Amino acid sequence: MDILSNVAFYTYMLRLSNGPLYVGSTDDLGRRFAEHQAGSGCRTTALFRPVEPVYSELHPDRLSAIKGERQLKGWSRGKKHGLINGNSVELKRLARCHSKSFHSQ
Repeated sequence: MDILSNVAFYTYMLRLSNGPLYVGSTDDLGRRFAEHQAGSGCRTTALFRPVEPVYSELHPDRLSAIKGERQLKGWSRGKKHGLINGNSVELKRLARCHSKSFHSQ
């Protein structure tokens, strides 16, 4: 939470109606979710409504939330699902697999 403005920041994931996951960040989860559901959040979620919130994490400031968003966007679908399901074993396994393939190149 940003101490000066008393605002919380979040990174979040939504499941689109056609299956894929959408990642974003905001300072107001309720408002942003309503925007996505109404079709005014962004083009992607407007095309594939309804959306379902599947994950969110609190950040201390906007920059941290944006960094979290960028990190999640770089993750594989499997790793995102491991995070959504709270499967830390799967997250670690997928991180090791990526790390090994990255270092063997």
